[in-house]
Amino acid sequence: MTATDKHSAGNSAEPPSGPGAALEPSALTHGLKQRHLSMIALGGVIGAGLFVGSGAGIAAAGPSIVLAYAASGLLVMLVMRMLGEMSAANPASGSFSVHAERAIGPWAGFTVGWIFWGLLCVAIAVEGIGAAEIMTGWFPGTESWMWVALFMLAFCGTNLTSVRNYGEYEFWFAAVKILAIVAFLVLGLLAVLGLLPSTEPPGTSHLTGNGGFFPNGTDGLIVGLLASVFAYGGLETVTIAAAESENPVRGVAKAVRTAMWRISVFYVGSMLVIVTLVDWDDKAVAGGPYAAALDELGIPAAAEVMDVVVLIALLSAMNANIYGASRMSYSLVARGEGPAFFSRVSKGVPRRTVLASSAFGFFAVLLSYWWPETVFTWLLNMVGAAVLVVWGFIACAQLRNRRVLEREAPEKLVVRMWLYPALTWVSLAAIAAILLLMLREDNTRTQLYFTAGLTASLAAIGVVRQRATARRSSGEPEQPAS
Repeated sequence: MTATDKHSAGNSAEPPSGPGAALEPSALTHGLKQRHLSMIALGGVIGAGLFVGSGAGIAAAGPSIVLAYAASGLLVMLVMRMLGEMSAANPASGSFSVHAERAIGPWAGFTVGWIFWGLLCVAIAVEGIGAAEIMTGWFPGTESWMWVALFMLAFCGTNLTSVRNYGEYEFWFAAVKILAIVAFLVLGLLAVLGLLPSTEPPGTSHLTGNGGFFPNGTDGLIVGLLASVFAYGGLETVTIAAAESENPVRGVAKAVRTAMWRISVFYVGSMLVIVTLVDWDDKAVAGGPYAAALDELGIPAAAEVMDVVVLIALLSAMNANIYGASRMSYSLVARGEGPAFFSRVSKGVPRRTVLASSAFGFFAVLLSYWWPETVFTWLLNMVGAAVLVVWGFIACAQLRNRRVLEREAPEKLVVRMWLYPALTWVSLAAIAAILLLMLREDNTRTQLYFTAGLTASLAAIGVVRQRATARRSSGEPEQPAS
């Protein structure tokens, strides 16, 4: 590709450096309205992992799951604050990949960008399979793969047309999820206070009885902590979407500043309501804690209602992850970190990366049918700890990026990390501690090893590419392979 070709694709031969420099093209449109971004920020924190996955955490930690979600939520708030600082200063659809490239080097942007793309694509597959399981339960005799294909086609088509369509879908998906969890919290709070008709206030019997607040001790709390950490994955997508909004800086700043109460209310608040209303070791809690709590309150058809909410959460996540994966991969290829074929933009939409991301997600679904115990499991393990890798790169990039911004463009610091650099170092230490805790459990240990292997491989490729680019720029001859 010539320099002229690169320019026509929205790319430049040599990305400029500096805090105010753009490292990716501006060919994407700004079709997301502020109402879209606000609901993406609100709804993005409410995923299927909260409605279903939290059951495993409660079963392991008991009532102390509240502390686990509070601790991991605090870490997420710090990570989002760091990411918000960089994204408000330099909005980009590549988000933290662009920030890592600017602050650390091209190899870092390459590594964290492609890890995140892989994580989102595998998540698309997992969410599609989960949604299909609900549909086959409602329509016995239908095949799971048919529902996955239908959902994939629907959301791939939505993302192929315009970013505004993605935003509109997410607006209504988020509205349903927010309505559901707010209704749950209101009903739960009324029941806890004894104000709900036909219910007796539980007091602290479920919190302190049946083994106490820490029924499984520190080990249970650690398992719950690990489960809660991964429930927060995906919050980063709002900074990707902000780059295509009407006012990226304002959108990022608002999303980051409201992250604290959203996490506190939706995650920590709902966990507290559940373990106050229901015995933590109730078998129904492990399968679906929200449905179990509604059943305890005598809400008719609680399981069916939650199936609808979970289905909407899964479909919302599929839609968001196809969008996020397509924008991250587009940013990478537009910066020369992937095949140039995918850098074309049609009417403000990177359609080729939308198709590629959707196709990889559907291929992962097929792997779950063909080789569920081998290839698909390896794929899941490779991205098992990816969110922690992403958070680590965000923290490292913010450490270096903040110093440059303060020196060269302080007016861009409309969002500031609290107590910089102390809390950034605290965040890095917390991420390292969670990685070490993953060594305690067999399944998380396997995930850690696989993710470490993937990260090391991508980093090695990134370093080789960076050195080759530097040699070409300096006019040095390429070294022949030995």
